[in-house]
Amino acid sequence: MIMQRRVMKQNWMVSAALLLAGAVSGFAQAPAPAKPLSPQEQTLVASEKSLIEAKRKDDRALLKRTVTDDFSLVGVDGTLLQKQEAVDDLGDSGLIEIMTYNIKVVSVGDGAAIVTYDAVVRKKPEEDQGPPPRYQHFSSVWVKQGDTWKLKFHQATAAHWGDW
Repeated sequence: MIMQRRVMKQNWMVSAALLLAGAVSGFAQAPAPAKPLSPQEQTLVASEKSLIEAKRKDDRALLKRTVTDDFSLVGVDGTLLQKQEAVDDLGDSGLIEIMTYNIKVVSVGDGAAIVTYDAVVRKKPEEDQGPPPRYQHFSSVWVKQGDTWKLKFHQATAAHWGDW
C-alpha cells in the first residue's frame, strides 16, 4: 500500500512537472517578428496616412489630387459619396483625432491593393446625432495609374455598435 501511494505520488509529480514545463515553454517563446513591409506596402501605408492627415487638416487639394475620377466613399453611416461630394464634405469633418492600428496591405494583382486598418476616432458631436462610433474599421482600394497610386474606393465601418 505504501509502495502504491509512492508510485501514484511520483506519477502525479511527473505529470505536474511536464505540464509546468509545457506551460513555461509556451510563455517563453517570443512572437514571430513582424515581416518587414515591401516598398509597395510602405508607399501605400504612407499614402493612407497622408490622406488621414489631409482629412484632419481639411486639405481638399491633397484629397482631390489623390483620388481617382470615379472615386467612391461609403461613410460610417452608410452614406455613399462620389468624388466631388466627398471632397466637398471634407471641410465638415469635425475630426479631432484618429489613431490607427492593425494596418495591413493586400495586393490584388498588378497595380491594385487593399489597405485595411482599425482606428480610434475622436470627432466633434454632430448637432442631432452625437459623436460617431469611436472604434471603426477602414478599407481602401488603391490603383496604380502610371507611376502614381490613386485612391479608388474607401469605406468606414463601425467596429463597436455600443458607442454611437
